[in-house]
Amino acid sequence: MLEFLKDLFIVLVRILTILPLLLFITLFMGKRAIGEIPVFYFLIVIILGAVVGADIADPNIEHFPTIMAIIFIGVFQRVIANWKIANRKVGKLLTLEPTVVIQDGKFIDKNLKKIRYSIDNILQMLREKNVFDISEVETAIIEGNGALSVLKKPQKNSVTREDLNIVNTTSLISFPVIIEGTIYSDVLRNVNLNEAWLIQQLADQGVHDINSVFFASINRNLELHVSLKNENNINIPPIKH
Repeated sequence: MLEFLKDLFIVLVRILTILPLLLFITLFMGKRAIGEIPVFYFLIVIILGAVVGADIADPNIEHFPTIMAIIFIGVFQRVIANWKIANRKVGKLLTLEPTVVIQDGKFIDKNLKKIRYSIDNILQMLREKNVFDISEVETAIIEGNGALSVLKKPQKNSVTREDLNIVNTTSLISFPVIIEGTIYSDVLRNVNLNEAWLIQQLADQGVHDINSVFFASINRNLELHVSLKNENNINIPPIKH
C-alpha cells in the first residue's frame, strides 16, 4: 500500500511539473505549432506526447531526463522553424506541396489519387466552405496541412442582399449522380429522372461511356455537370508554397 501511494505521489508531482513546462514549450514553439499543423510540427507533437506519456505513466522512468528531452525538442523545433524561414529549400522539404484538386469545376482525379483523397472527402470539405455545387469552383487546393482552400468563380462570389437590392436569395445544391462510373439511381429518382435521361444528357455533352465519368452531379434545375477521368484540357495553375 505504501509503495502504491508513493508511485501515486510521483505521478502527481510529474503531472504538476510537466504541464506548466509543456505550456511554456508550446508557447515558445509559436502559433504555428498549435493551429492546423504541417507534417513536421505534427511529428514534434507526437514525440512530445510519447515522451510525456511514458514519463507520467511509469514512475520508474527518470524524471529529469524527460524534462531535458522536452526542452531539447522545443529548442530543436524552434531552430528548424527559423531555418525553414531562412532557407526556402529546407521549407519545401519539411512541408507538403499544395495540390490542386478542382479546376474550372472539374475534379483532377490524378491529383486526388496522388494525395489519397476521395471524392467524398472533397465534397464534405466543400460543404464546410458553404460550397454545395462543384460547378461554382474555379480552383480548390489541398494545402500542405490538409486543409482545403477554395476560389469560387467570379460570378459565384457572395454578394449582400443590399448589393442586389433584393429581399431574398436562393442557392442551388447539386447531387452526385455518377461517381467513378457508378450511377446513383436513387438520386435520379429523387428528381423524377431515369438512367435513359442521364445517358442522353451525357451523349449531348459528347460522353458515350459511363466508365469515363469520374464525377457527375445534377442540381434542382436539372443541369448536369460532368468531370471525366484523366481530363486533359484543364489548365492547372502552378500553385506553390
